Amino acid sequence: MKQPKLTIITVCFNAEDFIQFTIDSLLKQDNQNYEYLIVDGASKDKTLNIIEANISRFLNLKLISEKDKGLYDAMNKAQNLATGQFIWFMNAGDEIADTKCVDFILEAIDNQADVIVSDTIYLDENRKELGLRSFLTPHQISENLTWRDFKFGMKICHQSFIVKKTLAPNYEVNNLSADLDWEISILKKASKIEFIESPLAKYLLGGLSKQKHQESLKGRFLVLQKHFGLFPNLINHCWILIRLMVKALSK
Repeated sequence: MKQPKLTIITVCFNAEDFIQFTIDSLLKQDNQNYEYLIVDGASKDKTLNIIEANISRFLNLKLISEKDKGLYDAMNKAQNLATGQFIWFMNAGDEIADTKCVDFILEAIDNQADVIVSDTIYLDENRKELGLRSFLTPHQISENLTWRDFKFGMKICHQSFIVKKTLAPNYEVNNLSADLDWEISILKKASKIEFIESPLAKYLLGGLSKQKHQESLKGRFLVLQKHFGLFPNLINHCWILIRLMVKALSK
């Protein structure tokens, strides 16, 4: 079988309330020319039943279900198993934003992009669209994105960051901001970054980093110190605190 250009990856565990939304968003794509890889952490609920009921609807779906050591261990496993030239994480509860998104990505791949990025639509717990991430947070997106734009944190939502697999390192399993480190490390190696104006993903708020916010912030500090140095990182975090204070006062 010819190597696929794109592998879309869903990592999940006990996601019976969310997984169908993600699956349906993939099936709505006009272009079904992708590998779909689901890595499940041995779910105890009906997640596997839902996935198995949908397998025949895909041209190329692979399911792995076994115990893992947590989210980033599962994501490492997934990207190592992926056979596509590019990988795109779309985890349980998240959705592809538009029926043309796979077409947009495949076109960017043909244009020799190393990394493909876009904005993201935020969804609340009732799946209501709240708006674009770039308008709801301070993280404005530049069409001339570089890794240095990440000095204040996660510039691009993980679900709108598609990368050439050969550039992707393993995630740090014990850092809740490992996706930030992953993106910066990739951008440092990338030669061509392509920005797509249309949002690629809908992101369901309330993930692991929100549930363990303090631990996530500590992880973020360590990641940014690794890439920018201790003193610049301290200065940048002072600006982050000032920005948060101004936002709080404005309310």
